[in-house]
Amino acid sequence: MSQIQAGWGAGPSARYEDLAERFRPVFRRICETAAERDRDRRLPHEEIAWLREAGFTTLRLPRARNGHDATLPELFNLLIELSAADSNVTNALRAHFGFTEDALNSRFPAWREAWIERIARGETVGSGVSESGSAKVGSFETVLRRDGAGWRLNGTKYYTTGSLFADWIHLAAEDESGAPVGAAVPRRAPGVAVIDDWDGFGQALTASGTVRFTDVALTADLVNPDPGRFRYAMAFFQLVHLATLAGIARAAAEDVARLVGERRRVYSHGNAARIAEDPQVLQVVGRVRGAAYAAGVVALKNAEAVQRVYEIDQAGDSETAEAAGAVADIEVNQSVTVVTSLVLDATTLLFDALGASATARSLGLDRYWRNARTIASHNPRIYRDRIVGDFAVNGTVPPKQYRVGQG
Repeated sequence: MSQIQAGWGAGPSARYEDLAERFRPVFRRICETAAERDRDRRLPHEEIAWLREAGFTTLRLPRARNGHDATLPELFNLLIELSAADSNVTNALRAHFGFTEDALNSRFPAWREAWIERIARGETVGSGVSESGSAKVGSFETVLRRDGAGWRLNGTKYYTTGSLFADWIHLAAEDESGAPVGAAVPRRAPGVAVIDDWDGFGQALTASGTVRFTDVALTADLVNPDPGRFRYAMAFFQLVHLATLAGIARAAAEDVARLVGERRRVYSHGNAARIAEDPQVLQVVGRVRGAAYAAGVVALKNAEAVQRVYEIDQAGDSETAEAAGAVADIEVNQSVTVVTSLVLDATTLLFDALGASATARSLGLDRYWRNARTIASHNPRIYRDRIVGDFAVNGTVPPKQYRVGQG
């Protein structure tokens, strides 16, 4: 069934359905065991491997480089569909897709070509940016020091989402002088310890825990000549979360509709002999579905803004791209509170359409709220409205980076 036939609206391009049909069988396989894996805390090693084998991790690469030439709106629509199957898997691949954008946008040909080639071979990248230590805001305790012709890495990272499943870890650190430096670290290199100690009540299967680097030797070619990120990075990474939330809401909407259709027990004070004909219950189902639809529409509109930045940047107009990047950040920021509120409300409201049996752990309906609440806690939404208001009133552009640390 196409996205249009399912009532979720047209995709972002004429070819979207053909592109999505390639991956939907994998999405369905992932979905089949999502609730069970969440309940048993079984990490999605197999599921991510299925996506890699299907070519999902090379979506943004050119066809000539084993990719699909997917636009950013196409990518984000696919991430909504993947998130409806299992939002953990989307989050585990977030750093990989971000690093792919780094490679595609790199101003250094040798670095760009090397990483496009690795990604084309199916290699994946996890996150090694955030820390939970005592470093001040804007700095890192993790240090990458020059060591002869190479480098030596020491430090600890947290929120290393996806690194346990990846071939490489994208690192943000400081050099011996305190300057920012980026690198790609082989996950299985001597001295790299990836620890599955993430204990959040949601997104529990993303392996977002600790990575320790102890005297890890890196060759010079693994240190990025540009320590910055691609121009639309802030909007991109937050938009992955919005797409994930839209997918969670879509899954919740489909589950509650199915369960209402299957339910045979009714309340004596209800409105019909069948729950599926009770107008108050149908109203709840409709509200949940409406929230999911709206969240998806907003996310795809945001994706158009990010695509504009990419196209302008590729054309070499850096000044216009900088301005477009600020506007994309605003578009995403002013969507965060709206989308998260829609999805958090929907994933609570769905229980009003069902009886107490819907709280059974075997159904796993609670995971939708838990996962949405966890995602909404990243880069706190309480600051987003202020940033947008400051832009609207004073013309202030959003910050280019969000960092956490000691004040």
